[in-house]
Amino acid sequence: MSEPRCGAYYTATINTESDYPQLIDDIRVDVAIIGGGFTGINTALELAERGLSVAVIEANKIAWGASGRNGGQVTGSLSGDGAMRKELRKSLGDDADKFVWNLRWRGHDIIKNRIEKYDIQCDLKYGHLHTAFKPSHMTELNANYEQAIAHGMESHVELLDKKQVQSFLESDLYHGAIYNKKNMHLHSLNLCLGEAKAAADLGVRIFERSEVIRIEHGDTPKVVTGKGSVTANSVMIAGNAYHRLERKKMSGKIFPAAGGIITTAPLGDDIANAINPKDVAVYDCRFVLDYYRLTADKRLLFGGGAHYSGKPSRDIEAELRPALERTFPRLKGVKIDYQWSGMMGVVINRIPQLGKLSKNVFYAQGYSGHGIATSHIIGEIMANALTGHLSEFDVFAKCPHIRVPGSEWLGNQFLAMGMWYYLLLEKLR
Repeated sequence: MSEPRCGAYYTATINTESDYPQLIDDIRVDVAIIGGGFTGINTALELAERGLSVAVIEANKIAWGASGRNGGQVTGSLSGDGAMRKELRKSLGDDADKFVWNLRWRGHDIIKNRIEKYDIQCDLKYGHLHTAFKPSHMTELNANYEQAIAHGMESHVELLDKKQVQSFLESDLYHGAIYNKKNMHLHSLNLCLGEAKAAADLGVRIFERSEVIRIEHGDTPKVVTGKGSVTANSVMIAGNAYHRLERKKMSGKIFPAAGGIITTAPLGDDIANAINPKDVAVYDCRFVLDYYRLTADKRLLFGGGAHYSGKPSRDIEAELRPALERTFPRLKGVKIDYQWSGMMGVVINRIPQLGKLSKNVFYAQGYSGHGIATSHIIGEIMANALTGHLSEFDVFAKCPHIRVPGSEWLGNQFLAMGMWYYLLLEKLR
């Protein structure tokens, strides 16, 4: 049974709500995609642009999951870049560093071009601060800045000291920052809905409220729902933390981590310009970090925290208000209009998981909190793989991943212990 959208700010400010039919027939296409978030929709759009027939089958509404619940920040950060470089050197050698660096920014170009090509209205803005919450964090930021300069990004990045940060933010929390002009922030739900419309206009058949019951493997696999089916040359699972398909092969690989977000009442121009005069998005250097930005209608959208129980937080405002007010004392007591939780798909080594379950059944998942840009990159890679161009897909598919045996509850406890370990390291540095 399908579920309504969560009570997010994004839900309340949809440009045009999706209204795709339920799957009630037996149809035939080139590619069937399970999951209507960024990964599924962008893979479908890529394939449709190449002339393939595609069906997207979504259990709820388009962008119902993490794609419509996130912080809206498009940044050149990969959760598992260190592990990825180390692993990819085995297959790519000295080219591994270049491969990973290009991954950092490839998603930005895809998103920018897609917004322009299809005239998607999603409150796109540029400018981001990666901030040092502690003096020791400046070592990391200095290294990141030098890396960016070495890759020719001197016109896009600026290293700020504490005083310079205060010209961007009315906050004395931070000891420095990298100001990045290439990073973006946007209304993620409207972006995904706009991309879905573009895909549908190109002939992609999108079905909502159509939960997949099973996949029948074979030379021409079939996706079966309660009222219909899709037979295809290839099938792709793009459900991330929200699907429960193929558990014998997929369980223990990816784990849901709940993050919470709150959004204030409109602040008005005067207060919004006082706390964030250059309208930048922000996140800090901590392992469990805060992130925030101003919306188009001058609210503060503020997120943070993560836990690995596999269940959403119950009182997100109570959890996040202290951090919001510590960041901006001016906002003490501000009214919170929206609060919601979303599930990130976390991988233990933080490297996105791409693979096959059988000859023609693919999957892609596990962006560990960096999903907007990464999912657009993966959509392009998966579209290439589904049309026979497997080189980049194979790079990821060959990466080994830890699979936690036993129940998913046990895996979440394993991740929780890992989080406590990193929090302890955070306190010591």
